Amino acid sequence: MSAGAGNAWIVRAGGPLRGCLRVPGDKSVSHRAVMLASIAEGTSRVHGFLEGADTLATAAAFRAMGVRIEAPAPSERIIHGVGLHGLSAASQALDCGNAGTAMRLLSGLLAAQRFDSVLTGDDSLRKRPMRRVIEPLTQMGARIDGEPGGLPPLRIQGGAVLTGIDYALPVASAQVKSALLLAGLYARGDTTVTEPHPTRDYTESMLAAFGVPVQRHGNSARVRGGMPLSATRIDVPADFSSAGFFLVAASLVPGSDLLLEAVGINPRRTGLLDTLIDMGGDITLENRRVLGGEPVADIRVRAARLHGISVPVERVPDMIDEFPALFVAAACAEGETRVTGAAELRVKESDRIGVMAAGLRALGADLEETADGAILRGRKQLVGGRVDSGTDHRCAMSLAVAALCCSESVRIDAVDNVATSFPDFEKIAISAGIEIEMIPCTATK
Repeated sequence: MSAGAGNAWIVRAGGPLRGCLRVPGDKSVSHRAVMLASIAEGTSRVHGFLEGADTLATAAAFRAMGVRIEAPAPSERIIHGVGLHGLSAASQALDCGNAGTAMRLLSGLLAAQRFDSVLTGDDSLRKRPMRRVIEPLTQMGARIDGEPGGLPPLRIQGGAVLTGIDYALPVASAQVKSALLLAGLYARGDTTVTEPHPTRDYTESMLAAFGVPVQRHGNSARVRGGMPLSATRIDVPADFSSAGFFLVAASLVPGSDLLLEAVGINPRRTGLLDTLIDMGGDITLENRRVLGGEPVADIRVRAARLHGISVPVERVPDMIDEFPALFVAAACAEGETRVTGAAELRVKESDRIGVMAAGLRALGADLEETADGAILRGRKQLVGGRVDSGTDHRCAMSLAVAALCCSESVRIDAVDNVATSFPDFEKIAISAGIEIEMIPCTATK
């Protein structure tokens, strides 16, 4: 247990979830907006920026490298770009906090700078493997190393001359793909990245918005080195991952009817949506439109009787961040749900398979862990108890959703990291009708 440090939640099952919600801006888009605007020529405006600890760490890193970033209002940023070669050395290590996206993408962007850089992060991030990004960047000519096992901190030597490569990713990863495409902006010739399965394409879409054409063919993306970026306006849609917790909650709690506004529905992100519909979910997309170059919609979700399925393995990359929430849906659905091909969950902010399995078992769920997923046999109702989030923001919020299906209250320890991606979770959850209370971890239930 993580008791003794930070805060915990007490969550109680209540009535149906109702109302109209707007979850915070997309984290992936917010990271990339700051990065590309910083190396663009001219002044860019970002609307809907996520005010989370992860994205704030990215903004702080670019400020440390000489980029002027203004925040005239919450969720608004004005970024005065310095061009591809205008960044300057930071006076100390760049702290990525808990953000694996920031560390991996910055590795590519900084690999060809004139100056040395060090990328570090919190205890959790320093345990996350970076070899998958170090090795291909080294093939391009980068001089980058980490601790034994490829762990952070990462030390990047300046002055490297990069050459474009044609690289086939052994494991589908939007973060590694993006790191190589960003490095490719500085490389001689073309850089092509081919994925075994398509992953989220925010980097490709945003590069195009900043005036850099990305050639796409099948599962490959190619950029040409030396192309300048031009400042633009970025409108960040609401984060689908944040909406996912409420999609599951409203599906499970009888009588619920929620409308989630302006949620990004990039097809490389909506695997959970498709899976919940396959499980019998009552979910519809309304008012489809484009916001900042990304497809968005208002998502209406009503309570439904979910049933178990075998999750298609090809869908895994499109819902890798949403599996903790899916595990909750499966634990409360009728019948058996099987998840395979999701070994990546073992090396996220926590071992998400292990954390969710332990938490759900403590609440009375029937499940078996496997090396790359789980087998869950649904139960109509779980019991209450005390669980630990593993200091993982997505596990914490998912276990809060599980509490809505419990006969007694649930205490969830170590919830402070929720601020990395969803700083207003409690406020928005309460507005939807969820009974959630923050207490110090030293308090008793």
